[in-house]
Amino acid sequence: MGHPCSALGKHGNKMEVDSRTRVFLYQLVGTWGQLLFPRPWKEFRLWYDTHKSKGMKPFLDGMITTGWYKKMGERIWTPWFIKFIQARGYFNIYTNLLHERALSVSHRDAGVNYGKSAGPDSNLVSENSIDANHLELHPLHSMKWYDFCFKEVFVDRIVQNFNELGLVLPSLQKLSNIILVTIHHESESVVRNLLCHFERTYIRNYILMGPKSDLLIDLARRGHPVIDSGRMYENIRVLDNSTLEPSKEIFVQAYVIRKSLELGLGIAVADINRIPLNSDSFLNIFDLDRTNDFFLGKNLELILIRSSSSALKTWNDNILTELGGEDATTNGKNFVQVVKKLFEQKKVKFNTFDENSSSVNASSLNTTQMSIPNDARFVFWSSEMNTDLIQQQLVQIGLWIIDSDMSCTSVICYPP
Repeated sequence: MGHPCSALGKHGNKMEVDSRTRVFLYQLVGTWGQLLFPRPWKEFRLWYDTHKSKGMKPFLDGMITTGWYKKMGERIWTPWFIKFIQARGYFNIYTNLLHERALSVSHRDAGVNYGKSAGPDSNLVSENSIDANHLELHPLHSMKWYDFCFKEVFVDRIVQNFNELGLVLPSLQKLSNIILVTIHHESESVVRNLLCHFERTYIRNYILMGPKSDLLIDLARRGHPVIDSGRMYENIRVLDNSTLEPSKEIFVQAYVIRKSLELGLGIAVADINRIPLNSDSFLNIFDLDRTNDFFLGKNLELILIRSSSSALKTWNDNILTELGGEDATTNGKNFVQVVKKLFEQKKVKFNTFDENSSSVNASSLNTTQMSIPNDARFVFWSSEMNTDLIQQQLVQIGLWIIDSDMSCTSVICYPP
């Protein structure tokens, strides 16, 4: 799909693109002057027909087209196409020919869309004024990608080795901290719902870790940084002298922590059974006690490690080797449990904290019909709960924010 017009951003705001960038990718699409190729158009029509037959509407909170559709209904198809793009995580190709020039122009004459003529929305490029370099196409991975909010998206960040990890982690940090979220055993819908909450609360300092799968690849394609735990494990094992066969998940988590500390970054390692309610939900926990480096959740669901030379010294090769020894004994244990046991054996000083304080259990909210307190950091649920029950409980308290396509029900833009 391509769009040769001079591009306007969300709510009609003009976009600022590097003057050296002639061609780029952008999620938001206008349907005037658009070039639609047979395969994506067929895919869209099949998607549209399926959703229309089920009585669904192309509502996307935060997008002006939702209001258009409520007013005009099926007289316009732009809202449907924008919802399709968002659901599939697709991007459109745009040109940036400078000086408000474009390959196609809307004259915005008086009619259905304009009460009176508004004049051309850009200047039409003539054949003689086109420089051959203007439309030089580069490989997609080297082009600039932008989401609906015109925030740059870095696609296909799939970390597979220690060196790649060292390149990706510094780009994620917020106040020198990152969040590692493991998604090994979770359903796709729960993962995508959490990511919509990350978007809603503007949490961007995270990286996801899981085995290679269609889900992991799709998340990377959409701009989420991910770690392929299987390949990472294999590449680290080549460098590791231990003869033990460790648990892949625990082994890779341990090395991600090591790399974070080497880079001067604090790290929180979390399972996926908690939803942050504000942008500082994770960061605030790092302020618990500045005299300690290690914080282990008493419910074994969260571990935080503050960046310091002493933490790096403690999290050394011996610790990594010992964690690697937790091979046959890790069944039924999670990462925090294994680290806690090892710290106790090694007499490493750590703080135990209640990771569920200032948080609310989703089950209790549904049982008591209470509302979420304003000062709550998280809503959490038991890691033993099945997906259907998780969805049911989160729907009841308004925290299930994905639709039938497992895409976010809203687009929220924040200032740069």
